[in-house]
Amino acid sequence: MDHILHNPVFNALSTGDAALSNGTASVKYFDESVSPFAGFEAGNTHGFKELHQLLPTGRKILYAKPEPIAIPEGWQLLAHIPGLQFIYEGPAVFNDDFSKVQPLHNEHIEEMVALATLTKPGPFANGTIKFGHYHGIFEGEKLVAMTGQRLHVQNYTEISAVCTHPDCTGKGYAYTLLQQQLQLILQQGAQPYLHVRDDNERAIALYKRLGFTVSRPMQFYFMKSI
Repeated sequence: MDHILHNPVFNALSTGDAALSNGTASVKYFDESVSPFAGFEAGNTHGFKELHQLLPTGRKILYAKPEPIAIPEGWQLLAHIPGLQFIYEGPAVFNDDFSKVQPLHNEHIEEMVALATLTKPGPFANGTIKFGHYHGIFEGEKLVAMTGQRLHVQNYTEISAVCTHPDCTGKGYAYTLLQQQLQLILQQGAQPYLHVRDDNERAIALYKRLGFTVSRPMQFYFMKSI
């Protein structure tokens, strides 16, 4: 049997993120304002056909699987992003100062979307904050770094939207925010994990320094229903 993180999107939609789930028992997706992610249970050979029937023409989805896939009928490939999945295996004790870290709420959504649009950590829309536990660092009144959570798969919690304004890199903001998220997730009794592009050497080096190890490749397919 495959590990539950082999199919993280469908398993998140079936467990920790079920409240945000749309679809059927075997094919599930988030509202596009929350996330383009969609998935189906392992072994479902008609999953893309069922998704095509459920979603309107022009709807964009993000599909994740460790193995490469052939682009299914009825879908147009917009981007293929080879990535890696990391699981945290480091210590549970953190000494960083989190005094600059502030929780982010609905009044910060415009700034959060703008920062994500600039830095491109992955899909981020007005409803993405519904995944919860977003935190950021401000310089003056300006949000300059943030991170949060995304796919909640049983006892695994994904860290996501790790981004820093390009004018503010090198200050350790991402390191601090990641440690704060790790502490929060571990205190909740969950296991942290995350995904990253396999060519993002700077981020990969940071994740390894923090105590993450590679668990598997993960192919991301951004597609549109046609």
